[in-house]
Amino acid sequence: MSLAELDISTEYIGEIVESSTSQFTSESRELNGAPPFGSFVKTLGALPVYGLVFNVCTHSIEPNRRATAYGLTEQELREEQPQIFELLKTEFEAVIIGYGDDQGPQQVLPPQPPGIHSFVFPCTESEIKALTNSGDFLRSILCGSLPADDLIIASVRNAWAARALDMPYLVGIGKDLCRLIRDDYDRLSSIMRRISQ
Repeated sequence: MSLAELDISTEYIGEIVESSTSQFTSESRELNGAPPFGSFVKTLGALPVYGLVFNVCTHSIEPNRRATAYGLTEQELREEQPQIFELLKTEFEAVIIGYGDDQGPQQVLPPQPPGIHSFVFPCTESEIKALTNSGDFLRSILCGSLPADDLIIASVRNAWAARALDMPYLVGIGKDLCRLIRDDYDRLSSIMRRISQ
């Protein structure tokens, strides 16, 4: 799907504010509206870039100012001091797990980072399937300074759900994980147990 085919005003979930060839940071379109941890996301452009959300945070728009506790519920604050929410933003970070070309998603880093101010969209089920056909995306998670185990669990659950809980897929991913972390049986066992819970 090209950028021209999308209704950007209603479909994008974030806008890139920081970018490199290995990860990007996006400001969420809505406060507390970031995609869940472990979600597959994409940017569109000359080369679509695919990422996996590994961090979500909400903070003040002013870099040297923290939010203040008021002892009120969010609803009470929205009624009494709605301006407070205009001073907050939600951002999410994604590790890049591939990019797209004429043959579809490729599980390698892109030659260039996604552009600043590029819009971020959720991946379709078919894109998730293409990105997770092999366990190569797991290596991107394991080799980075990320919350690796939890990100593996969340991303494998999402990929498995995109395949309607196809058990042979889960077995194949389990074999890939065995090859990647074969020297740490306890860690492997914990990951596999938590994926299927």
